[in-house]
Amino acid sequence: MIYVLLSVVCSVLVSVLLKLARRFDIDVGQAIAWNYVVASALTAAVLQPSLTVLREPAAPWLALVALGILLPTIFLALAASVRHAGIVRSDAAQRLSLLLSLLAAFALFGDQLTGFKALGITLGLLALLCMIWRSGHGAAERGGASWLYPLLVFGGFGMIDILFKRVALAGMPLGASLQAMFALALLVAFALQLWRRVQGQTRFTARSALAGVLLGLANFGNILFYLRGHRALPQHPALVFASMNIGVVALGALVGLLLFRERLSWLNLGGVLLALLAIGVIAWG
Repeated sequence: MIYVLLSVVCSVLVSVLLKLARRFDIDVGQAIAWNYVVASALTAAVLQPSLTVLREPAAPWLALVALGILLPTIFLALAASVRHAGIVRSDAAQRLSLLLSLLAAFALFGDQLTGFKALGITLGLLALLCMIWRSGHGAAERGGASWLYPLLVFGGFGMIDILFKRVALAGMPLGASLQAMFALALLVAFALQLWRRVQGQTRFTARSALAGVLLGLANFGNILFYLRGHRALPQHPALVFASMNIGVVALGALVGLLLFRERLSWLNLGGVLLALLAIGVIAWG
């Protein structure tokens, strides 16, 4: 379980780095772009994927290109969510995105709906509603950003999960698919930053590049340790799945509440607890 724990820490560390970006005058868009340089290089060095499968006629390029566009743009949405809604709600919304991939499994991939999964989906949707709900004062203070960005994170990561499933069903090895996605995401992310530079909205800085290196290490570490967790416990995929998702929600809640003093209503806290329960029910089912 040490790999799962390291994956959880890396996942929450991504949110922490995004939370600290404004405090240290880091351009999040640039950091995200450099993150994909690091993630792509580490994928090539550590996983050493064979890229010959990318030249095959059956290669799922439509899904890969969609992922290359979605990964950096939803990363930006996650950064905005962490800034406006906090780590607690953003991490929980990201993990609850599994509800969309679960629904897609029933609608698109022929999976069977069980009582446990239906209960988990219902609890998860209730959890999401509780987490994005803001009382009158909080809603007026932050406007729609405090609920809009967590919803974008929820929908965006759900779509990414569905596209990952499409790529996997096409028989694409994980290493090759990650290499292609990171390379495409790198191009999209830097195209966005170059456009901002031309518009005079930003300038490239060494500080943002260094933050991107740290972000890339945490992002790749999350993926690598999660994969090794599954490899170390091949007979217990549900345990790895549940431990990872529940661990991120729980650690994210502790970090957000204790380290950053994020203010949540009792309804928001209830949503976090419901999210933990929903993930556990889905894993059990």
